Amino acid sequence: MFVLVHGAWHGEWCWGQVEHHLGDPGAASVAVDLPGRSGDPQSMAELTLDSYVDHVVATIEASPEPVVLVGHSLGGLVISQTAERVPEKISSLVYLCAMLLGDGQSTIDAAVNDPASQLMANISLDERAITSSVTGPAVRDLFYGDCTAAASEEAIRLLVPEPVGPASTPVHITAERWGSVPRSYIVCTQDRAISPASQRAMIASVGVDRVIEMDTSHSPFLSQPEQLAAVLIDLKG
Repeated sequence: MFVLVHGAWHGEWCWGQVEHHLGDPGAASVAVDLPGRSGDPQSMAELTLDSYVDHVVATIEASPEPVVLVGHSLGGLVISQTAERVPEKISSLVYLCAMLLGDGQSTIDAAVNDPASQLMANISLDERAITSSVTGPAVRDLFYGDCTAAASEEAIRLLVPEPVGPASTPVHITAERWGSVPRSYIVCTQDRAISPASQRAMIASVGVDRVIEMDTSHSPFLSQPEQLAAVLIDLKG
């Protein structure tokens, strides 16, 4: 089974078309909605990386067999920490233009060291610095550069504030646990949120078993969902 983890400001809705295409060959999948999305009563100030990991672990533990855990963007941080927690429950990790960080690194660390990215210039914090948002005319190019106008508009409408805590928390991983899980990386070559150069640098620094490149923006689940589903099936083996 595939367990699909979205990135910052997004929700499980972004995986809908991919899940549809995974279903065509009979590949079971579930997309998680991380804490802090619409309707979640938890306080945004109290949400942590552990909150996210707890939620994903609960989803994984419902599966009778090890899962393929897929993380997009910030979701890469989440799947790494999840693999450190329950490596025996995960058959492989797939990083989709995602944060592939070494021990002690945070998403914010990686983002500020990506000069080719447009992301940091388009993030605003709320007055208490508890949540961040991405707004304005640059958002479409930032996330959805190769998506249709209709798909982009709908996605932008669904974006929500993201709690700052998880992204500012360093990942803590070990070779014995996280490192025991096979991992792959899908580079998105038109990405303006996490630049292709940064993606390749993380791959070179941390290491993966397989690398596949897709000629897409930051959101292939919207622009090329059928192709992305086929790549995930291939990576599952």
